[in-house]
This record gives sequence, C-alpha cells and structure tokens, in this order.
Amino acid sequence: MEELFIYRGAQKLRCGFTTGSCAAAAAKAAAQMLLTGKIVGSVRIITPKGIPLDIPVCDQYISRNYASCAVIKQSGDDPDVTAGIKICANVTTISKDIIITGGKGIGKVTKPGLDQKPGSYAINSVPRKMISQSLSDIARVFDYSGGFHVTVSAPEGEEIARKTFNPRMGIVGGISIIGTTGIVVPMSSSALVDTIRAEANMRRAAGQKFLLLTVGNFSEDFLRLRNESLSQRCVTCSNFIGDAIDIGVSLGFEGILLIGHIGKLVKLGAGIMNTHSAYADGRMETLVTCGALAGVPAEILREIDQCVTTDAALEILGNTGFEAAVFCELSRRISHYMSARAKGLAKTGALVFGKNNRVLFQTGDAETLIRCIEEE
Repeated sequence: MEELFIYRGAQKLRCGFTTGSCAAAAAKAAAQMLLTGKIVGSVRIITPKGIPLDIPVCDQYISRNYASCAVIKQSGDDPDVTAGIKICANVTTISKDIIITGGKGIGKVTKPGLDQKPGSYAINSVPRKMISQSLSDIARVFDYSGGFHVTVSAPEGEEIARKTFNPRMGIVGGISIIGTTGIVVPMSSSALVDTIRAEANMRRAAGQKFLLLTVGNFSEDFLRLRNESLSQRCVTCSNFIGDAIDIGVSLGFEGILLIGHIGKLVKLGAGIMNTHSAYADGRMETLVTCGALAGVPAEILREIDQCVTTDAALEILGNTGFEAAVFCELSRRISHYMSARAKGLAKTGALVFGKNNRVLFQTGDAETLIRCIEEE
C-alpha cells in the first residue's frame, strides 16, 4: 500500500487506517474471492472522506461455501494498541441484503449510550456503512444480485481489549471496530505538541492576541455552523489541552478560549489536562462530584455513575431540574483549573457544547474572549 502522510509543521508523519477500514477491506477481498474463485492480494476501498486506500490482505482461504481473509492493522506513526493485529472477515452468500455480525475477539455492547445498542457487536455505524458499500461495489462489478453475510473477527481482540477502556464502557469480550474517517491521523505526543506550537506561533506572528483552541472534528464542525470566520483561525489541540495552554502563555497570548464537547471537557473539571482515555477517564466521577455539590439526590448520582457516555448522563440529569446547578459547578471547576494552568498570565475560558451542538455553558471569561476574538 502506498503510504499516506500528513505534515504537522516541519514533521512528516505516516498515517494509518482504522479497524473499520481493515474490516471493509477484508470483507471486500473475501467477497471477491468467493464470487471469482481466485485469490486476491489487495483491494481498494474508499474512505468516508473520499480517500482511496489500497490495502493488502493475507490469510486468504476459499471454499465452495465461503471465503475469508485478514488485514493487518497499520497505525502509521500513531501510538495505538491495535497496531499490528489482524482484522478478519468471513463472507458467505445469502439470498438478499447484507448482514454484518461479529466473531471471536469482537466485543459486545452491554450498556446503552454507545454507537450500537446493547446486545449488538461493537462494530460501529461508520464501519458498517463502509463494509456494506464495499460489498455492494463488488456485487455490482461481478453482476451479483444476491446478498452477503459477513462475520468480522479479531483473533487477538479479547486480549487487546483488556488494555483499553472497553470493559469500563460496557463492551465485553473483545475490541470495537471503529473509525469515522477510515484514516488514522498520527497523534503522537511530541509531534502534535510541536504542531500546536507551530500553528499558535503562526497566529501570534500574524498579530493575534487571543488564541482559539478546538479539540477536534466535533468542535470544528460546531464552529463552522456558528461562525465560519472563527473556524478559519482555530488551532486544534486534540487531547493536549494543558500543553496548548502552556504554549499560549509562552507565546504571549492575552487570552485563550477553548471550545469542545462535554465528553472531553468534563475531564477538565477534575484537573485532567490530557483528555486521552489512555491517560484518564474521570467523566462520570466528575459529573457525580458536581452533582453532589449541587444537591442532586443520591439515587440519581448512582444512575449517572453507571452511564458510559456523557450524553447518557446528561439525559438523566436533564430530567431532574438540577442541570443548571451542575453546569454551574462544573463551569467553576473548569475555570479554576484552566486559570491555574495559565498561572494568571493569560485570561482563559471555555465554551462547552453537547448533543446536537447545544451550548451547555460557558465559563466566566468565555463571553469576553469570544467578543475579543470576533473583533480581532
């Protein structure tokens, strides 16, 4: 496969492909082998972003009734616990439709609030669409009018899953098949922090006095919907919020505004400044603490503690009448920890949104910072 790269400042980093891309490629290759009776060495899939990927396959097997093969997960320069494992697909023909299920090493969802319903295999919606599209493409090429049954598996998945937050998230028995873009963009710490500094330095050199930080795709989409011009001047800090604040202070910005989804920014309420799940979770613990301080009844706090996503927790909280009080406490805590990180050398603020891009709350100085950024 021809390698993909991204440039982060002066850094040239190798991209990889997601477990979803692996599953789609393995399924497509197995289906092609089943329909033609010939071994396939690689296949091309199109990612949700429209990027073509030529992915090699291995462990090919054909019988009269089914075909199977595997793809070795490649993560490029991104540190990823799934790098190098095999994602396999077993494909059989059926009369109609495309049925996608999981096999050995693919986790099952046991709690509500995730991408798939409880009882389903943890093969997320975007990978399911990629698999379906890849199989539809093969059917069209070979003039096949029937359907396919695909079983996705990961022989090492159960062992690998123990190194992730899957068990805590209510996904048992293996890994998840995930990915929204099909591409793994390198997020190695030193490379990304260097990139944040390079982009922030560029903004400062252009005369900007206020730094606008976003966490990733969700916050950038939120900005585009609300203010297209602001979306053109944001610096993406990913999970490295503390480092980004340090950089903003060191470069002499007068103010730093952070915009992000509560699923990430809730962690700031516990002083967690690297929000990657590999470093810490703390989402429900922080919400429970804020809820307790806001007077939320204990039985409601116990329900929140069992949630696996902030969206699910907020749905419970929204029915209690305590939502505003909890957000007030969380806002105060986020404001405190951001200001402490900046050591009083720059104003800091955060705008936090939730499901359907609803603004949940802003910390004390956020409104002033928004106005200053808009006026720059």
